[in-house]
Amino acid sequence: MALVNERARILENECVGPNLYLMELSAPQIAASAAPGQFVHMKVPGKEAHILRRPFGIYSRDIAAGTLEVLYQVVGFGTDHMSRIEPERADHVSGAELIGPVGRPWQPPEDARRVLVVCGGAGAAPLYMLCEQLVASGVRTDVVLGAQTKAALVFRERFEELLARGAACGCGAPRCATDDGSFGRAGFCTPLVEEALAEAAEAGEPYDYVAVCGPEPLMRIVARMAADAGVFCEVSLEKCMACGVGACLSCVVDTVDGKKRACVDGPVFDAAKVVW
Repeated sequence: MALVNERARILENECVGPNLYLMELSAPQIAASAAPGQFVHMKVPGKEAHILRRPFGIYSRDIAAGTLEVLYQVVGFGTDHMSRIEPERADHVSGAELIGPVGRPWQPPEDARRVLVVCGGAGAAPLYMLCEQLVASGVRTDVVLGAQTKAALVFRERFEELLARGAACGCGAPRCATDDGSFGRAGFCTPLVEEALAEAAEAGEPYDYVAVCGPEPLMRIVARMAADAGVFCEVSLEKCMACGVGACLSCVVDTVDGKKRACVDGPVFDAAKVVW
C-alpha cells in the first residue's frame, strides 16, 4: 500500500495516565489502509521549525469515521508541546501532517488457533489492533499487561472489554502485573508470560504465536521464553527515526540477515532474527 501524506485534524488529546496521552485524529485515507503494528510519522503541530517527524504507533482506527488514535508518552520538548494542544484550537496550528501507514505489520500465522499478546507499558498501543483482528477471526487470544503502576495500565479496561467479546473462543481476562504491586501480580510481567506458556503446553493447547511490544529487556526475555517453548514470536522495536521512509538509515536494527531498517523492514520483526 502506498504511503499517504495526509493533513489530519486533531479531535481529542486526552491525558490517560502518568505522562501518557491519547490523541484522536481525523485521517480517513490512513485509517482506511492501516494494518495492526504500523505507525504514522508526524510533523508535530506548531513545531514546524523542527523538520524531523516523530513516529507514533497506531493504537486504533475507525474506518467508517475516518479516525485513528495514537498513544504517546511525554519524554521531551516535542511531546510536551503535543500534550498542550487543545483540539478546539487545532486549526490554529493547521492540524497534524502525517505520513502513513508506515512499516511492516504483525504477521501471525494464518492457521493460528491460540495467541499470546504481551504488552509492556505504552507497548500496549501497537498491539490493540492486532487483538481486535484476532478476536474478530475467532482466535483464542490471551493477553499479559505490565506497567509500573495501576494508573499506567491505561488500556486495561479496553482490553477487558475486547477479550470479553471473544469469550466464546476461549479468551479470558488479561493477566496484569505492576512493578509496585498496586494492581495484579507484584513485579515484572515476565513470570506471567512464563506461566501462560507453561499452562498452555500442559493443557495440550500450546500457543502458535507470541507478539510482544514494550521495553527492550522485556521483549528480549519474552523472545527467549518463546524460543525455548518452540513458539514463533514477533517483536515491535522502537528506534529513533529521522525520515521514517527508509532513506536515512538512522533506525538500523542488527539481525541475523544483516542490518535492517526499523521504519520499513520493521517495526515488527521475527524475534528469532534480532541480534539482541
